Amino acid sequence: MAERVWDKFLSEQDKAHVALGENKQVGFGERPALLLIDLYRWVFGDKPQPIMEATKEWPSSCGLAAWDAIPALQTILAAARNARIPVVHATGRDDDGLASWSVGRQIYGNSDRSPEAVERRNRRFDIIDEVAPIDGEPVIRKSSPSAFWGTPLMGHLNALGVDTIIAVGESTSGCVRASVLDGCTSRYRMIVVEEGVFDRHEAAHAINLFDMHQKYADVLPLADVLEYLGEIGAKKQSTASDHACNNSGLVD
Repeated sequence: MAERVWDKFLSEQDKAHVALGENKQVGFGERPALLLIDLYRWVFGDKPQPIMEATKEWPSSCGLAAWDAIPALQTILAAARNARIPVVHATGRDDDGLASWSVGRQIYGNSDRSPEAVERRNRRFDIIDEVAPIDGEPVIRKSSPSAFWGTPLMGHLNALGVDTIIAVGESTSGCVRASVLDGCTSRYRMIVVEEGVFDRHEAAHAINLFDMHQKYADVLPLADVLEYLGEIGAKKQSTASDHACNNSGLVD
């Protein structure tokens, strides 16, 4: 079995316990959607930098882990669009008077109120250009870690008949995990693209992928998800061709 990102963090007892179970996969459904979670400026900054340098200006930065994920994110987004499946972007809400989910704690806060810092804060929830939405792709603005809580996401997906959610974004241990748990609770098949998620802390990233894979989702390599989307796209193309033939009166 190929080594997984979490293997080096597991004790021998952990590995022995995991070996006792079958860990059956959730599996893909028939009607997937791609959910891109919190791919905004606040975690990327304006340029690739190591996290300890980046956080001097962008307190919530994920450092190079964010920038390293961009090629995989662009690849899965292009594949989803080519397969003509629903694509949904989730980002944060600007301060509008509503209580924040982090009330009572200042998570990666920044007390710098200089004009430069205020300017950065004003665009913190702007989705980065590399994976920006195109016409027809809704943007969900959320005020909690989960993309589901207090948003119209579930209604939108249900209206489209979606049964499988492919999740990418950040942070693995935070908003991705919260969205995966809510999606699983709502009986969607949850798929996490391993190369398409990232975090500020290596251990938190790896262990949360492990835990989601054990309980709530299939954590899969990008190549496996691309193969699936290719099959979905081919089925849609075949169906469209059949309809065209039927409408033209042609028969085999």
